[in-house]
Amino acid sequence: QLQASGGGLVQAGGSLRLSCAASERTFTRYAMGWLRQAPGKEREFVAAINWNGSSYYADSVKGRFTISRDNAKNTVYLQMNSLKPEDTAVYYCAADGLGKLLRVGVRSYDYWGQGTLVTVSS
Repeated sequence: QLQASGGGLVQAGGSLRLSCAASERTFTRYAMGWLRQAPGKEREFVAAINWNGSSYYADSVKGRFTISRDNAKNTVYLQMNSLKPEDTAVYYCAADGLGKLLRVGVRSYDYWGQGTLVTVSS
């Protein structure tokens, strides 16, 4: 089970940190991803981190967002800086059972959190 939190309303240029807590004891075996869905658009990849800490980002967030994980706390984070109105979306954390990989496909992920809304005002 994945529980995402940390969303909210922020002005353009601001920052937010999302958290996703996993109840699974085998958390460390999973690659973790953040994906988002804006109103009227398809869900899209944002960032992923594999079991040993390697990460990968969508071009649209590279240099602004940072994904990290704390295996001792079974938690993955997404630090979002320099937010833009186009970052407005529901953000989902997800777990990929192929823990060594960094996959961008939405269908690659096996388990999903409930989503947290991020709204960036201009």
